[in-house]
Amino acid sequence: MLRRLVLFALATVATASAQPPNVLLILADDLGWADAGCYGNTYNETPHLDRLAREGMRFTHFYAGPVCSPTRANLQSGRDQARYGITQHIPGHRRPWAKLRDPVVPLQLPLEVETFAERLAGAGYRTGFFGKWHLGGRGFSPADQGWQVSEETKGNIQKQAGGEQRTAAYLTEKAIAFLQTERGRPFVLQVAHNAVHIPLSTTPEHLARFGAKPAVPGYPSRPEYAGLLAELDDSVGRLLDALDQLGLAENTLVFFVSDNGGLEHEQNGTVVTSNRPLRGEKGSLYEGGIRVPAIARWPGRIPAGTVCHVPAITTDLHATFAELAGVKVTEGALDGVSLTPLLADPAARLSREALFWHLPHYHHSTPASAVRQGDWKLIEFFEDDHAELYDLAGDPAETKNLAETEPARTSALRASLQAWRQRVGARMPVPNPDYDPARAGELGKAGRDR
Repeated sequence: MLRRLVLFALATVATASAQPPNVLLILADDLGWADAGCYGNTYNETPHLDRLAREGMRFTHFYAGPVCSPTRANLQSGRDQARYGITQHIPGHRRPWAKLRDPVVPLQLPLEVETFAERLAGAGYRTGFFGKWHLGGRGFSPADQGWQVSEETKGNIQKQAGGEQRTAAYLTEKAIAFLQTERGRPFVLQVAHNAVHIPLSTTPEHLARFGAKPAVPGYPSRPEYAGLLAELDDSVGRLLDALDQLGLAENTLVFFVSDNGGLEHEQNGTVVTSNRPLRGEKGSLYEGGIRVPAIARWPGRIPAGTVCHVPAITTDLHATFAELAGVKVTEGALDGVSLTPLLADPAARLSREALFWHLPHYHHSTPASAVRQGDWKLIEFFEDDHAELYDLAGDPAETKNLAETEPARTSALRASLQAWRQRVGARMPVPNPDYDPARAGELGKAGRDR
C-alpha cells in the first residue's frame, strides 16, 4: 500500500504543486558505462557526477542506441529510431564492398515528429536547447522542432571573434543564462555536450594534471580523455550550482545520460577508452555499445543515494517528461514508457516485456538486431544469419553464447525480434552485388567516425 502511495505521489506531483517540475537533461557524447567515478573508474575524476549520484539515483542497466543520431532521434520523439530509418549516425558510414548493402540513412528527423519540447511547450514550458543536435540541417534544426531558444555546436572547441573557447564551458554559460532568464516559469533545458567525442583534446591544466597520474592497470588511462571528461564534469557542477543559487534545485529533475557506449578504438585503431567489464563499444549491439551511464536527481522526490538495476532506455525519457509535466499523450503514440515508478522506487516494475535495437549497418560490428527480455539478450547477425544468446545476470560480459544450449529460448527471442522489426517497419540490409572480400572493410566517401 505504501509503495502505491509513493508512486502516486511522484506521478501526480505536477498537478499537486503550484508549478510543474522543471527538467534539465544533460547528454554526454560517447561516454562509456565504466568511465565515471561513480561507476567504479579510478583514473578519471568526476566529482560532480559522483555528487549527482549521491543525491539521486544511479542506473546500472540503462540503454541508448548504438550511435548518436539514433539515440537523439528516440530521445526527441519517444519512438524507436527504426521507425524513421535513423539507425546509424547521419549521414552514416559506407562500406561499398562489404557483404551486405545497408539501408541509406535519412538526413533528418521528420518535422511531423512531435518532440518532447513541443509537447511541453504546449503545456506552458519554456524550452531551451544548447549543443550537438545531429538530426538534420537547415529547416530541421532544434528551432524547427519545438526548441524556443537554441544554439547548435560542433566539436570540443568553439571559435569566436575574440579567440577560442572550450565547448563544454561555452554551453554551460549559455545554459546558465537560459536558467537566469526563465527561472520564473517552468522550463525544459537540454544541454547536449560534444564531450567526450573524438578528436580528443583538453585544457593544458587538465592535460598536465592527468598526465602526472599513474596509469590504472587494465584501463587506457589517456590524459586527453580524462581531461575532456573533467570538462564535462565541471559543466555538470556549474549547472548544479546555478540551480542552487537560483532556488530551482528542489523543483528540477536533472537527468544525465550518454548517447551511446564508449568508443574503444578509432577507425585507425587508436585506443580511446574501455567499457570493460562490458563487451564491445560504440557502433555494436554488445553491452559496451548500448549500455550507458545514467543518473537522475530530484531532491525530495527521488530517493538519494539509490541504485536502480531495472532495464530502461533513452526512448523512455519523452514519456517521463510528459507525465511529470501533466501532458496527456495519446495511447500508443510513444514506444517508450514513463520512468516515474522507478524514480520513486528503484525496484518498481515497468509495463513492458522487452527492449529492442536495430543496427543494419557496418560500424564497429556487422549489421544486426538485438532484443533483451528479462536477463536474456539475443543478438541476430545478418551477414550469416547466426544468433548469440547471453544470460546477462550471470554473464554481463557476454562471454558465453548459449544459443545452441537454449534452442527454444533462442527461437522464441528471434521470433519476437522479427515481429518487432515488422511492427516498426525496420529497414533491412540486402546482398551487395559489389561484394569484394578483399576490400570489405574499406570505407567509402561518407565514412569517418562521427
